[in-house]
Amino acid sequence: MKHINYRIIINILGVTAIMNGLFMLLTCPIGLYYNETAVNGILFSSLISITLGLSFYLSTRHAPKHLYKKEGYMIVTFGWLMLTLTGSLPYLLSGAIPNYVDAIFEAISGYSTTGASILTDIESLPKSILFWRSSTHWIGGMGIIVLTVAILPLLGIGGMQLFMAEAPGPSADKMHPRITETAKRLWLIYFSFTILETVLLKFAGMGWYDAINHAMSTMSTGGFSTKNASMVYWNGMPMVQYIVIIFMFIAGTNFVLSYFALNARLKKVFQNEEFKYYMLIVWLFTILLFITVYFNQDPNLKSTVDHPMIWGREESVFRHVMFQVLTVVTTTGFISADYTMWHGFATILMFSLFFVGGSAGSTAGGVKVVRHVVMIKNALLEFKKILHPNAIIPVRYDKVRVPGKIVYNILSFFVLYMGIFITSSIFFSFMGLDFMTALGAAASTLGNIGPAFGKLGPVDNYAWLPDIAKIFASFLMLIGRLELFTVLVLFTPFFWRKN
Repeated sequence: MKHINYRIIINILGVTAIMNGLFMLLTCPIGLYYNETAVNGILFSSLISITLGLSFYLSTRHAPKHLYKKEGYMIVTFGWLMLTLTGSLPYLLSGAIPNYVDAIFEAISGYSTTGASILTDIESLPKSILFWRSSTHWIGGMGIIVLTVAILPLLGIGGMQLFMAEAPGPSADKMHPRITETAKRLWLIYFSFTILETVLLKFAGMGWYDAINHAMSTMSTGGFSTKNASMVYWNGMPMVQYIVIIFMFIAGTNFVLSYFALNARLKKVFQNEEFKYYMLIVWLFTILLFITVYFNQDPNLKSTVDHPMIWGREESVFRHVMFQVLTVVTTTGFISADYTMWHGFATILMFSLFFVGGSAGSTAGGVKVVRHVVMIKNALLEFKKILHPNAIIPVRYDKVRVPGKIVYNILSFFVLYMGIFITSSIFFSFMGLDFMTALGAAASTLGNIGPAFGKLGPVDNYAWLPDIAKIFASFLMLIGRLELFTVLVLFTPFFWRKN
């Protein structure tokens, strides 16, 4: 009979708090460089986080090292909560966000890489606070890579079970030691892409400060910007937006495939079924939206045509459309144009993208492309089974048979996801939000997208929501980021039974 090893959970939560505190220290030089008083609040927050972490770690340093599935679920969930609680301190202690609910909302939006914000004037805040805000994205994205590629498959959830041959897989009931090696490689790729994008953005016209902030937000698919207008601020610099487009696409791609590509195993990349559908979705929606927006003379894009004598309206519309398709599919949440101003058909297409998501093993949120692929294949097989009821016809992915338990897991995930979306929409409506705003709030926070529809569109924010709605939205961001089951299983009675 196994007992939950609470001491190892507390021990790892301590390490999480210490690391978060150290990241805060890395923010302090920004405040010192710009001579900001906010640096005192960040420094004090760092000391609190490190002290708390040390107390947790030292008091449990002799804890048994065994780690099973139950501990895994609790560590992932409480680890994100630890990041959120300690990560909200710089906002509170610096006075940038004095309201505790707002600070928690902004922090969990950062760590979950959602990008929803309660800030009404971003550019008025100290640069060190904005840098910390972008850092929460980067920390969360880094954690998500390891979580989805190395940990969730061991817990039996997530789309990454389909990559068992390349990523660490289950080893009885215990965590596999290959996780460490996998994590190191993926962190290095993540870090390298962030540095590369920073340099490219700098040479494209951004300053170093804006470049590093937006690189962190892009690679984490978070979407926090240093400007009130988000990427609209750089509408006059097409190369800046094209660089962000490229890196959003990379960030929404399985990082295991990025590893293959960097090791010159391109055949492995282009043969991957999810990658093919990922590219198909991006290009299909880009073409459909381009035709819709261009030929309907969208007034929003007419006002943002960049240097028509040089680039032309066609290029401008294409760039904005592709930018918005990628920012929603990858759940990044940057804005280059207000898509709620587009033609009605374009709005419907954009809303449907809220339920797609990026690739499994990426920093993107949402349902994930691989789940849609498996569900569609399973649905098509049902027609064959109707005609041949005794035939055994398995679902195949990348020419490999998908185990039935994974198919059931994916179907259960989607049913649960849509059930939560519908229930959440009803809740937001009960809180006084109109129809489109309620739907947008539920889809956006659960899918970790950020901007939504209605009164939460690209040019709006979440500041006006009641505190209860903000707390509920924070919960949706958490469960959406951690693949639903990871968090919700903790609310089931059988999880706490001794077995």
